[in-house]
Amino acid sequence: MDKLSALSGFVQSVKLGSFSAAAKHLGVSQPAVSQQIRSLEEELGTRLLNRTTRQLSLTEAGERYYASAKDILERVTEADRSVQSEEAQMSGPLSVGLPLGFAESVLSDFLIRFKKEHPCLVLDVSLSDLFVDVIQERLDVAIRMGEIKDDRLIVRRLGMAQRCLVASPDYLNRHGRPQHPSELKEHEYLLYRNISTGNRVPFLSTIGEKLSIEVTPTMLVNNSSTLRQAAVAGLGISLANRWLIDPFIRSGELELVLPAWQYPPHPIHAVYPSNRFIPLKVRRFVDKLQVFFQEAGAFDHDFVVAAE
Repeated sequence: MDKLSALSGFVQSVKLGSFSAAAKHLGVSQPAVSQQIRSLEEELGTRLLNRTTRQLSLTEAGERYYASAKDILERVTEADRSVQSEEAQMSGPLSVGLPLGFAESVLSDFLIRFKKEHPCLVLDVSLSDLFVDVIQERLDVAIRMGEIKDDRLIVRRLGMAQRCLVASPDYLNRHGRPQHPSELKEHEYLLYRNISTGNRVPFLSTIGEKLSIEVTPTMLVNNSSTLRQAAVAGLGISLANRWLIDPFIRSGELELVLPAWQYPPHPIHAVYPSNRFIPLKVRRFVDKLQVFFQEAGAFDHDFVVAAE
């Protein structure tokens, strides 16, 4: 058995969902691919795939083997590319997971520019404000907000993002402008559902006083863009990333709430599966994204406290 060919047949069968599709992709016969995978299973002494008349699915052992096999094939590809030109290395698929709120607001331009700079790349971008399992979704890299506690991942901190509380002038004119964090209890609060602090709002004053105020949310949303729109519509006070909300503050649509108190910033990370080789195209994507964040003013350089 040619082990490398067998691994290719296995990986392509999983990616494309059938032996016949894998065979067509690899330019071999369907029985050849089927036999390669049977030989792998016999050698390993375990079943890798569940086969039905309609689809293939990985077994638990198959999931682990697929991750390693895919990594081996990627390393072989990168080894070939390493002796080729940079243009050759900056080609092929690149799967990226990004926060929906960020991507909707500002990252679309970055993605378009990056793709234009590297036309041979096939960008596969997944947008979600929900927690995404990087390994299960088979992403090359994902951008995450907040602290990361997952030993399956390599974590690279890109910077600390400043945050603030905002509301529309109309809402504040009707309900009053809070002068102290404790007054938030009396206000309509728009809560980002996935935030780690839950219903508590942490604060740090300019003289170092720390507070944690419990609020009763009147709206919970798992999308930051929708929260911003709700705040602009006058529905209440909302947390926001300062660099994304500044245009709305400048236009007068939103106003800072409790500007004398700091809402702790939080880190922005790039994460990669720890069992995967990190190719040039992934490293280049993250490097350029970090520069983009810095130039866009996403990172807080003056105020540093422990993030949530």
